[in-house]
Amino acid sequence: MIYLDNSATTPLHPNARAAMLPHLTEIFANPSSAYNQARKVRKQIDEARQVIASTISATSSEIFFTAGGTESCNWAIKGVAEASKKGKHIITTSIEHPAIINSCKYLETKGYDVTYLPVCEKGFVNPKSVEFSIRPDTCLVSIIYASHEIGTIQPLAEISKVTRRHKIPLHTDAVQAVGKLKVDVNQIGADLLSISAHKFYGPKGIGALYIRKGVNIAPLLHGGAHERNRRAGTENVMGVVGMAAALQAVTAELPKEQARLTALRNRLIHEVISSIPHTNLNGEQGINRLATNANISFRFIEGESLLLHLDMHGCYASTGSACMSGALEPSHVLLALGLSHELANGAIRFTLGRETTDDDIDKLLKVLQPAVQKLRDLSPLYDDYLQQLK
Repeated sequence: MIYLDNSATTPLHPNARAAMLPHLTEIFANPSSAYNQARKVRKQIDEARQVIASTISATSSEIFFTAGGTESCNWAIKGVAEASKKGKHIITTSIEHPAIINSCKYLETKGYDVTYLPVCEKGFVNPKSVEFSIRPDTCLVSIIYASHEIGTIQPLAEISKVTRRHKIPLHTDAVQAVGKLKVDVNQIGADLLSISAHKFYGPKGIGALYIRKGVNIAPLLHGGAHERNRRAGTENVMGVVGMAAALQAVTAELPKEQARLTALRNRLIHEVISSIPHTNLNGEQGINRLATNANISFRFIEGESLLLHLDMHGCYASTGSACMSGALEPSHVLLALGLSHELANGAIRFTLGRETTDDDIDKLLKVLQPAVQKLRDLSPLYDDYLQQLK
């Protein structure tokens, strides 16, 4: 298996598995109970919270566990909007994950006004466009940290200078950034930050929301007094300890792994674009792109058809966000870059991970070129193009 869909999910890290196993077999106490075993479980949650907080330069009291990145993003958007007394205007971008886009669209049905900022052809938001869009009733700005589709890393430190000047909270969907980049909430100026464990070799169904001290936010879930009265529901202890163990492990490996993956990514991009005509990289190739991400458009074919051919050879990638799998429309992210429907439909997202090797890239390249040519030979668009050349 050549697995190149690490932005969709990642295999469980051995350290996470080891941390979780006792909670599957012997440790089952409810951390809210008062007896000895429950207190031990509560201590493990507190220790995990501290690990996650220190990784992003936060304090443990600012970390709140959720059921994943989607809940974390929903809570940030809806919770700040509901608690705000400033107004009903939200600023976000046209390239956000569906968890942000659809939360904003939901709030639009409740009378909120949302500005969806455009991006340049490389996928970057201009901080000046954020400032230009701010109104007296703006209650929140939400800008994705690193794109789930094209790997673009946004200039959050510059954007936060704008939001702080206007005293507006800044949320960032950092689901694709945490575990892949050194994240410092103070350096980037984020007031809220969303995390999902299964994107960095932790378990599925667990995430977190960083909420800077002093930020006003309403609960998304109502019930017991869990998570300091902000997020009701018995804690997913197994998920929490697994997330912390995975994040601690990948953070320790990060500098070396970033360098290794950047070299692999650059090789993949170069080999594909130089050996297969009518291809182009979506987004920027430089330092402002995740080391794991290569999103490439193959003209004259559909990405879904190419994925099926790759699948038959044991090569796994995607056409975009896993949350949009099965959608008939082209990626809204690629369309926001100004790509035609044809190029957007012909895009494949290859995302590398800690288990990706040079041999994997060799095997992919061996399969990819003949698969593309076979599909183009069957394409009326390609046939028309050849006729025009004559």
